[in-house]
Amino acid sequence: MPENSTLLTEYGWNATLSETFDALLVNSPDTEPGRVIRVDRGQCDVAVATGTVRALSGSNALCTGDWVTVTKVTRANTALATTGETETPTVTSIFPRSSSIVRSAASGKSEGQILAANVDTVVITTASDGDVDLGRIERLLALTWESGATPVVALTKSDAAPDISAVLAEVCTVAPGATVLAVSAETSEGMDILDAVLDGTVAILGPSGAGKSTLANALLGDTAASCVLETGRVRAGDSKGRHTTVTRELIPFSGDRTLIDTPGLRGVGMWNAGEGIDKTFPEIEELISACRFSDCAHNSEPGCAVVGALERGDIDERRLRSYRKLQRENAWNAARSDARLQAERTREIKVLSRRIKDHYRGRRQ
Repeated sequence: MPENSTLLTEYGWNATLSETFDALLVNSPDTEPGRVIRVDRGQCDVAVATGTVRALSGSNALCTGDWVTVTKVTRANTALATTGETETPTVTSIFPRSSSIVRSAASGKSEGQILAANVDTVVITTASDGDVDLGRIERLLALTWESGATPVVALTKSDAAPDISAVLAEVCTVAPGATVLAVSAETSEGMDILDAVLDGTVAILGPSGAGKSTLANALLGDTAASCVLETGRVRAGDSKGRHTTVTRELIPFSGDRTLIDTPGLRGVGMWNAGEGIDKTFPEIEELISACRFSDCAHNSEPGCAVVGALERGDIDERRLRSYRKLQRENAWNAARSDARLQAERTREIKVLSRRIKDHYRGRRQ
């Protein structure tokens, strides 16, 4: 455990991380551990034992929540001490991630985008005062289950919902295994229960206008008065929110916990989320194991337990459509990723072959 580690402890530092740091620290006395608070344009804010430093990301693909090693800058030991110049610390390595929430890249490229790292609990927010998008909740649940974090679905703005009991019952049917709560940051309804089920590093996910930042501010309370997150009202015409949160930022709050508020998510594409999809639709996965054929496509094959359950009304048709859609999307993105990796390997082989040919061509001359 580094000296003066009180600040690091606030960000989740513990004995296990200390052991990991000791293993990474090989002949590097000028390196210290830290946690990434926010990332932007090749630089990041990192919490270290003595405070917060602005560091270069180096060649590392960093994400808010990452535990990293950072080079120390001791002016007394550098030539910069006599010139008045400063040297920027640099992230040298990333600790192995205990979890990472990954979606397909919003740019459409065949790669994943990490939304948050080392997260223990994910709060999936949806506003309950309008139409509730069950499909989006299922998508976020799949990403959360896949990451290894524990999902909690928060139905925000419950004080403004015309029939919160009906909304709560509807969402519970699409979130088996997850805690589903109706909450209001305005009236504090359900906030004590929500606070009680949150543990470790908490990430808040959802679309713009779902009340993420308002919810985050209510959870932070007086523990981070200087870090109050900006909020905004939804548009009156279509009830859509404005992007008031533009970066992911890690903030410590009560109970030795940390919170990551994220920008609103327009797209939530599947990325290597097979197990997460299975956990989101356990009733369908159970039926699949009872199909007559192991390669059943669950469309019209004889002895298909899924089709049989649908005809009997044992499973919801909308839910089955959602399951099929997420499975197709996940398989498509996996195929694109494999194709990209194969193309990179082919390109590397071609470059190596040219070098070998040039080498032998030079020897013959």
